[in-house]
Amino acid sequence: MRLSDTEWTVMRAVWQRTPASARDVLDVVGAETGWAYTTVKTLLVRLVEKGALEGSRRGNVDLYEPRITRTQARAAALRSLLDRAFDGAFGTLFQHLVTEEHLSKTDRAALDRLLAESVPDAAPASSARAAAVEKRAAGKTSRRPAAAPRPPRERSSRGRS
Repeated sequence: MRLSDTEWTVMRAVWQRTPASARDVLDVVGAETGWAYTTVKTLLVRLVEKGALEGSRRGNVDLYEPRITRTQARAAALRSLLDRAFDGAFGTLFQHLVTEEHLSKTDRAALDRLLAESVPDAAPASSARAAAVEKRAAGKTSRRPAAAPRPPRERSSRGRS
C-alpha cells in the first residue's frame, strides 16, 4: 500500500491517538498543515477505502483506527522506493546511503551491528571490502557541489554590420 505525503501525515496522527476522530486528527495536524476539518475527513475516508484505516461509529462520532502498523507502512514505502529508484535492489540503496550520505561513525556502527545480527555469517565491517567502501565514502559529501556558473559568452560581431 502506497501512502501519499498527506496520508502519512494523517496516519502519524492516528497512530499517535487511537482511536481518533477527525477532530482529534485536526488537533494534531491542523497548526502544521492549515487543513480544514472537511479536508481531514476526506483523507480519513480515503484511507479507509485504501484499507489503511478502519472506521467505526460511536454515537454521532466517526472513529478511526489503523489497520496497518507503522512498521508495515514503512516496509511498503521502502519497497516502493526500492522498486522505483533502485530497480528493486537493496544493495544499490545501501551503497547509495554509504557513499552519498553523511553517515556518522555512530550510524555506521549501528548499521554494522544490524548487519552482523541479521546475517549470522556476515563478515564484520572491518573486512577489506567494507573498509574500501568506507574509504570511498569518506571523500564524498551528501550533496554534490553545484558547477561554477559560466561567464556569459561574448557575442561576435562577425557577419553583422
